[in-house]
Amino acid sequence: MHEMSITQGIIDLCLQHAGGRRIKSLEVEIGELSSVVPDAVEFCFEACSRETLLEGAVLVITRIPGKGLCQECGAETHLAELFAACGACGSCQVKITAGEELRVKEIEVVD
Repeated sequence: MHEMSITQGIIDLCLQHAGGRRIKSLEVEIGELSSVVPDAVEFCFEACSRETLLEGAVLVITRIPGKGLCQECGAETHLAELFAACGACGSCQVKITAGEELRVKEIEVVD
């Protein structure tokens, strides 16, 4: 389960930026094409944040839909998987434009 190490990385990043303050909440964006399972991150978060300044923090996960731009017809298309074809023309020449994200968008600390 690589989500455990990903979640630990998220926690480490938040702790670095919190400046020693307790963290109340954090928002994480996870792209639909990132191969990261949001439910697994939520599950791991409770265990990984125990006895840290994130213990009890609210984790908000925003799922970013996969999108691509067809290099053949120019259509923007939804991508549910990495190697999907264009929804308009069926071409496999689709450049991913969104959905691979994995980032901490915001943290809220206690002042």
